[in-house]
This record gives sequence, structure tokens and C-alpha cells, in this order.
Amino acid sequence: MTTIAPPLSDEYGAAYARYVTRLPAGIDVLDLLASQQASTRARFAAVPADRAGYRYAPGKWSVREVVMHLSDVERIMAYRALRVARGDATPLPGFDENAYAPLSNAEALPLSALAEEWGDVRRATVSLFRHFPPEAWTRRGTASGAPVSVRSLAWIIAGHEQHHLAVLAERYGV
Repeated sequence: MTTIAPPLSDEYGAAYARYVTRLPAGIDVLDLLASQQASTRARFAAVPADRAGYRYAPGKWSVREVVMHLSDVERIMAYRALRVARGDATPLPGFDENAYAPLSNAEALPLSALAEEWGDVRRATVSLFRHFPPEAWTRRGTASGAPVSVRSLAWIIAGHEQHHLAVLAERYGV
């Protein structure tokens, strides 16, 4: 398979730039997504059980909620990629991740179950992306009122994960 070129800045909304630009130049985003699956699962497995409910400040998400958030966002971005890859020009709505968290039931689940679910989501994402034909990667659509390409969604997923892993290290100590 050919390495997918990184997206141009007009292929995603400004809010996603911090995720896309977080990835190093010259990466193979599909290989990165696949390798993150193992490394991130290992990272989640290393979190002590008594830290799973930790919040670094009142009103902030717990570690469990961050893991669920990663699954939620990846599902949404992969769905967007599927729609755009298949040529669906329907503008796709945004979502409010802060409204999702309290309804996610993350606090009632063990971190290990949430990590397993995230791994399942990632496996599905990698499989979906690996089967896109070359011409699908540059197809464009609209999501959250901004332009989006299929390839930008792959970079957003990978960079979003890296962002939250950095937050977990810096603010949660895990």
C-alpha cells in the first residue's frame, strides 16, 4: 500500500490543526494508527486501578472518561471518513464531547473494559482505513461546518490520541 500524504491545512477545520500538526513529518499514518493500538493499550493497562476515577480538578473528566472520550471521538471521525470516502456530500453535524461524557457510563466500568473497547474501536478504524482505495484519501466533505478530507480524519484520530495521552501524563500523572 502507498503511504498516504499528510493533509493540507485546507482539508480540516482550524480546531483540528493542533492534532494534525502534532504528528511528525514523514510518518505513515496507517502504521502509526496500528502501532498506537498496542502502545496505548499498554499505557492504559499500566494505570493503577485506584487512579481510574482520578480527576485533576473539579469538573474535569476522570481517567475512565478520557478513555471513553477517545473511543467516542474515534468512532465519530471514522464514521465521517467512511461517509466522505464513499462520496457522500451531506454536511455532517458536529457533536459536544462534554455532553457525551456524563452519559457514557464510563464511571461504572473498569478501566480495563474501557481500554478493551478502545482497542476494538481502533482495530475497526485501522481495518476501515486500510481498505480505502487510493482515490478515497483525498475526497472531501464537510463536518462541523468545516472542510474535511478522508486523510485529514486519519491524522486527526492519531493526533487526538497523542494529545490526550500527553494530558494524561501531564495532568493526571498516568
